[in-house]
Amino acid sequence: MNIDTIFFIIEIIGTIAFAITGVITAIEKKFDILGAIVLGTVTAVGGGILRDIILGHLPPMAFRNPVYALTALITSVAVFVLAYFTGKKIVRHFDIYSQVINIFDSLGLAVFVVTGINTAAECGFSDNAFLSVFVAVLTGVGGGVLRDVLAGRVSIILHRRVYALAAILGALIYSYLLEYNIFSQTVATLIGAGSVMIIRMLATVFRWNLPSIKNIEGETEE
Repeated sequence: MNIDTIFFIIEIIGTIAFAITGVITAIEKKFDILGAIVLGTVTAVGGGILRDIILGHLPPMAFRNPVYALTALITSVAVFVLAYFTGKKIVRHFDIYSQVINIFDSLGLAVFVVTGINTAAECGFSDNAFLSVFVAVLTGVGGGVLRDVLAGRVSIILHRRVYALAAILGALIYSYLLEYNIFSQTVATLIGAGSVMIIRMLATVFRWNLPSIKNIEGETEE
């Protein structure tokens, strides 16, 4: 299996993972099936579209190769239908499902951070570390930001569980490994994506958050 096939597989995995989180948000907001499809698809491909626009990689890959949007659409429909018929069970075991969704969300973030740097390299910007890291993080968090905007809520990257920081650190690690050719690209991919997953999981388990100003008006905050 060559490296292109490996990256295609992990991109599909990330697409599915983010589409699931988009549909779950739509269900929480009581959107109908069309709203769920839109939110799932936007979450899955939105970050990549923003990345490609910045890199001048036009039309964006989501439109040139519709397999990603199609994967997100099919996933969105499947998850919505499953939730429609098993909604009571989901509510009954909400804590378990929340943890599963968090894992999928972390996986999608990890995958798209890596693909963001690879896309920057393909576009001839491998020598621009700042741009590479920026578009990597944008690829990872962009779809989630668009999802939260459409859902009418404050984006998670602004206040919860070092989300964007995990993407930044993972992108820096992956970029460093590639620049100095310390490992093969496959191993560097596993390390870069794995670091994002590990940071996100640790942040969830230990409830890590970046410092913020609390109790400024005497209110308590969790």
